[in-house]
Amino acid sequence: MSFSVNRRLFMHTMSTALAVGALSSVPKRASAKSDELRVAFAGGNFGQAVSDAYVKPFEAATGIKVTQITQDLDVAPIAAMVKAKSVTVDVVLLSQVSAFTLAKNDNLEKIDYSIYNSGELGAIEQYCKQPYGFGCWIYSMNLCINGSKFPAGKPKPNSWANFWDVKNFPGVRALRTGQYGSLGPFEEALIADGVNPNAVYPMDIDRVFASLDKIKPHIRKWWLNGSEILQIMRDNVADMVQAYDGRAQSLIDAGQQIEIVRNQGKLAWDNWIIPRGAPNLENAQKFIEFSSHAERQAAFSQLFALAPSNRNAYKLIPEEVARKLATHPDYLPGSYFINVDWYAQVGPDGLSNSERLIQRWNEWILK
Repeated sequence: MSFSVNRRLFMHTMSTALAVGALSSVPKRASAKSDELRVAFAGGNFGQAVSDAYVKPFEAATGIKVTQITQDLDVAPIAAMVKAKSVTVDVVLLSQVSAFTLAKNDNLEKIDYSIYNSGELGAIEQYCKQPYGFGCWIYSMNLCINGSKFPAGKPKPNSWANFWDVKNFPGVRALRTGQYGSLGPFEEALIADGVNPNAVYPMDIDRVFASLDKIKPHIRKWWLNGSEILQIMRDNVADMVQAYDGRAQSLIDAGQQIEIVRNQGKLAWDNWIIPRGAPNLENAQKFIEFSSHAERQAAFSQLFALAPSNRNAYKLIPEEVARKLATHPDYLPGSYFINVDWYAQVGPDGLSNSERLIQRWNEWILK
């Protein structure tokens, strides 16, 4: 079964790869032989799935001992390590916007695609094969609702306009913080204000915050990471939330009354990246290549509902699992992709759009 993502939706991401490819290459260093590797990614049930599907099988296959660092690292601490020539981690999981920012500033090693199996590499979605990072899964940010609050037969919110409509859809709300400048509620604010999902870029930042002004008094929690949103949904802290589809699906699988609204979902993917100067470069390249295998991606998708980037993985995934994944063809027509290029564009003031959003958010949230 083929679940190739609609090419038109990805046209804007292709220029990202070309732009980064044009950057000056980091010279290849000789990496001392080692049987160690340090990999950083988030914890919780997501982290356990990463460990079970990738880390433990990699250790078994290679004999390389992997130290798991279960914390969220982002642009600033990684850039600081590289600048200080004191890199203590070999592989980090980052959003594509963060990875692009680090690559643009020459903070990452290039991915060595020459070591990849040609059959596996040819089945990987093109947008996940970036020069600076490799994406082995795709996810979406969705409106999710508490099923007990909106039972069958009662009107349910099914759009971001409904989320913003506190009169007709009363209830407690939660949104992701915008303090990192990407994956915040920016596109959602525009869509709620009437912008077509396929026309949100370039984003009108003034209009974004004017829309956020309207919903701000009704937000109980601005959540920061996946573990936090899990707690919010599991403990019924909010009736409707902006959430990662994989986190929400894990609770649904555990019997929670949560529903994922696939309409107007924001699609994105994470990247495995290697900080420049990583002490175990060769092993880092091997680990990331290992994550490209269809068998490993299929195993991961069945442990945690994130869509594989390797199309061949779908041949190994049961239909009932495939329907939980963001790139199922039934969901794609109502979804849109985050535009990495727009976030990375630098204006006359020297700030990227991502940096501009961070600055604006930090001022706005304190008002």
